[in-house]
Amino acid sequence: MILSCAALAYGGVSVFVVVFAIYPLALSMFKEADLPRRLMPATIACGTLTFAMTALPGTPQIQNLIPTDYYHTTAAAAPIMGLSAAIVMGVGGYWYLKWRENKVKMAGETYTEPEKEQEDDIGHPPHVLLSILPLLVVIFTLNVLQWDIVVALLSGIVLIMILSISKFKGFVSAMNSGASGSVLAIINTSAAVGFGTVVQNVPGFARLADGLLSIPGNPLISQAIAANVLAGATGSASGGLGIALEALGERYLQIAETTGPDPEAFHRAASIASGGLDALPHNGAILTLLIVTGMSHKESYADIAVVAVIIPIISIIPAIALASIGIY
Repeated sequence: MILSCAALAYGGVSVFVVVFAIYPLALSMFKEADLPRRLMPATIACGTLTFAMTALPGTPQIQNLIPTDYYHTTAAAAPIMGLSAAIVMGVGGYWYLKWRENKVKMAGETYTEPEKEQEDDIGHPPHVLLSILPLLVVIFTLNVLQWDIVVALLSGIVLIMILSISKFKGFVSAMNSGASGSVLAIINTSAAVGFGTVVQNVPGFARLADGLLSIPGNPLISQAIAANVLAGATGSASGGLGIALEALGERYLQIAETTGPDPEAFHRAASIASGGLDALPHNGAILTLLIVTGMSHKESYADIAVVAVIIPIISIIPAIALASIGIY
């Protein structure tokens, strides 16, 4: 499940859309494994809201693209830092979930059917290589050809349509469903950015910014704290990161160009840090995840917090440590 979610997220699929796309597969796999559904949200979050969203170099997720505007970098900036954090998030999240799996099995918990099981009649599925190809095209056009992210995503969509031309009668309904599903993501992100913009114009924000910049030691640490705190305040990784870099990005770029570390290190540290406190209970993606899976905060959020908040925050430590010795 973790790898399935990560493949979609790294291929450019919105984290909101991944939840809807992966849920039928999750039901089938959890039923076969006889695991309680309350572990499902954390499992999906581990593959969607962590390393594939912020750490893996080249990911087309917005959290990895925002820093490029401020540090004049590419989506593949600081690959070693990114991979080190990705290993901590991926491996750490997996072993935590395996530990929880053993605990719930020992407690006698089993799979229970949802009140209304989702059924999708998709017909005969395409070959796995054809399914992966559009995702690879997005990654290739974004990182190798250096195309704009919108063009890269459109290239993947066009390829999907070409490969599925025999199902052209379903194109309109599929696009309508995609547009409808995007509304929740757009509203959540817009609300977070709007809230953050108001916060940025409050007189106390300037004192907060000065306080963050005056933190002694490695400037990557103060940037990570700023991105994490603002992501938590807005309930959005992209919203918090955008606010943090809009307010402080120019000053951190000056630091990078004068005393170091390299701007790529600032890019990767900012991206990784945005994916920590953003997954607090009021996060839009978390709310969507719980609604789709039919779980409540009481049933599933504790596990989500470990894999999507605690472990990602820990993952920034080795990344910054590597940057401190000049390894990006």
